[in-house]
Amino acid sequence: MPEEEQKKEGIEDSESSEAQEPIEKQEKLTEISEKKEEKPHVVIHKPEHKEHKVEHKPEHKHKEEIKEHKEKKSFIKIIDEIYDKKYKQLLIIPAVLLIFCIGVIGFTIFTTGDFIYKGVSLKGGFSVSVSSDKQITVEDLQSKLRSEFRQADISVRALTRAGDQVGISVDVSGAESDEIINALEPYLGKLSKDHYSIDTMGPSLGASFFKETLIAILIAFFAMAIVVFLYFRAVAPSFYVILSAIADALFALAVIDILQIKISTAGIAAFLMLIGYSIDTDILLTTRVLKGKEGTVHDRVIGSLKTGLTMTIAAIAAVVIAYFSTQSEMLKQIMLILFLGLVADIINTWITNVSLLRWYVEKRHKIGL
Repeated sequence: MPEEEQKKEGIEDSESSEAQEPIEKQEKLTEISEKKEEKPHVVIHKPEHKEHKVEHKPEHKHKEEIKEHKEKKSFIKIIDEIYDKKYKQLLIIPAVLLIFCIGVIGFTIFTTGDFIYKGVSLKGGFSVSVSSDKQITVEDLQSKLRSEFRQADISVRALTRAGDQVGISVDVSGAESDEIINALEPYLGKLSKDHYSIDTMGPSLGASFFKETLIAILIAFFAMAIVVFLYFRAVAPSFYVILSAIADALFALAVIDILQIKISTAGIAAFLMLIGYSIDTDILLTTRVLKGKEGTVHDRVIGSLKTGLTMTIAAIAAVVIAYFSTQSEMLKQIMLILFLGLVADIINTWITNVSLLRWYVEKRHKIGL
């Protein structure tokens, strides 16, 4: 019995070992197959890595472009932050400019006894316009006439058409017209009445016109202040609007004094026109800041800045074109005064008025208004 049991156990062991052998073989085969399957994964990974290396350069360039774009944005952001956060410091620019203009006008009053250089139409005298094909040097002729008529106030300018000199105009105060005509003949030849024209303005009439024009300008500013106050119902914003318009006029007047341009009746009219040009952007700004509800105060300022600058630049372009296209000296003087006032308006509206308005709005917010 025990021998039979041992035989049975030996048979069972051999069967179990035989059964385990195919299992082990199958496990080895599966391991080999798994290893074979892993190899293609490695092969596929390599081209992906290569493709990444090939595309590395354009990505680097793209990053550089993004960096440059960010730098440009940061510069614009810096300007915007200065305009937004440091607007009080920006007031130094228009303040210095205003002091300079007042100083120039004061110096003119000290040296000449008047705040402008008056032309013939304002202080009295006559103007001789002569048509001539001869090319005359204006500066030489003016110096010779002034040396000959020392007591007279003489100003000579060229008359041009399409850039070519077609004659001269002589403004005279303190001399006789016949004497001036005779003095011009050695330079222009024999002059008949067909070659020249004389416009005369009496001293009393010129002085009266000048006085009435100054009164008209003062009334215009006063009426403008009343209208602005009635609309905004606040003293400070109304004062800022008037201050900006006055600063524009003072800048134009100071430059005219520096250039020693003699103002005619047309020039005085140009200052009246300048008031209208100056105040429209100030009204636009004040209306949007005080009456507008959308966005922050800075957002409303930027919105009005875009509109206002478009208006001013368009007006400047029109004035410049008119200045170079016209042959009339009166129109040239009007366009020059308007140009100077519009340039000053950019500073006085978008720095002076903006800064003062924001200061005013901040104070109202602090006290809960």
